[in-house]
Amino acid sequence: MLSVAVVGGLHADARGQAVERLLADVPGAVALHHDLATAAKGTVVRTVRDRTGIVSAGEAPLVNDCACCALREDLVPELERLAADGVTRLAIVELWDSVEPKAMAEVVASAGLRLTGVITAVDPALVLPYLGNGDDLADAGLAAAATDQRTIADTFARQLEYAPVLALADSAEADDEDRALLAQLHPTARRVPIDPSTLDPSTLGPSAHAPSPLATAALAGFDVESAAAAQHPACALLPAEADECGVSTLVWHRSRPFHPERLYAALEELACAAARSRGRFWLADRPDTLLHWDAAGGALCVESAGPWMASLPDAAWDMVPPVRRAAAALDWHPEHGDCCQHLVFTSPGLDRDGLELLLESCLLTDVEYAAGRTAWKRLPPAFDTLLEV
Repeated sequence: MLSVAVVGGLHADARGQAVERLLADVPGAVALHHDLATAAKGTVVRTVRDRTGIVSAGEAPLVNDCACCALREDLVPELERLAADGVTRLAIVELWDSVEPKAMAEVVASAGLRLTGVITAVDPALVLPYLGNGDDLADAGLAAAATDQRTIADTFARQLEYAPVLALADSAEADDEDRALLAQLHPTARRVPIDPSTLDPSTLGPSAHAPSPLATAALAGFDVESAAAAQHPACALLPAEADECGVSTLVWHRSRPFHPERLYAALEELACAAARSRGRFWLADRPDTLLHWDAAGGALCVESAGPWMASLPDAAWDMVPPVRRAAAALDWHPEHGDCCQHLVFTSPGLDRDGLELLLESCLLTDVEYAAGRTAWKRLPPAFDTLLEV
């Protein structure tokens, strides 16, 4: 039966090395790649290759002027064709630079194909530069559609944090700080070095040595639902407190809501306080709404993630996934339920004390807190523009 592994990441050289490693180590493996750089000509170019070179090539027309939509529509039929040939053991879906693995993993799984791995290839020396790059993908020629408004930083962050396996390029420029940053950004990931040996394309056939750890990881299995839950703001597996090699992670957890105006005034400083910050937060004027915090490259995205569990009627709890109920139970407060602040900031040179003071200053004061929810809802709605209300 055909196995499918998704390999992505903005670090193109590392991604190429990871794909070559898999082609070398898995007999009957092919790499399927859609080049979105050709979208300006109205098509996406598809290639299928094995360890010896290109096996087939073709084109897929754009769908609604969207290269990524063309990829979605063309991907499954090509994988089904490979599954039907009875020869291909592993189809490596090598994503184009800015394509995010979550969307493509869900496309593969929804088609009933056997998705066995999702891997993001990373050059450790480039993690901080990419997280700090607030340029639009469009300006870098990496947009997947005409309406693509993502930045390099936020795209890279999602690519990094979704994959349970990180394939690490052998980078002479990487130092201990780079490795500590990577470990703190995604502490639950399996970090697998890409063995650069025996990757001479002139060598025919699969390598004689035992499969690499990367090949084992690509065939280990992947659960799309669990991966999505691990990224959902209500139950995300956020990093823990850490401090190593000049890199720190601050976990800030409080059970009092933010004052909307004071938090809004501090947003720019908070967004720039760390290379990466994320989590969920609670605004006093929207006490029933779980809000998602997602910042990278000095840019912050704030959006509603639905209601807190505490605001749901009892009858609705049975319709909520168990992982969400479990996450709420961990945060449960006798008065507020799961309503809380849970923000995580990771960066080299993090000013932990200054950051904590700034965050604390944005909470309701004792007097404001004591006034209760009715008074909170009358506070100025400073976040209406950000939340497009």
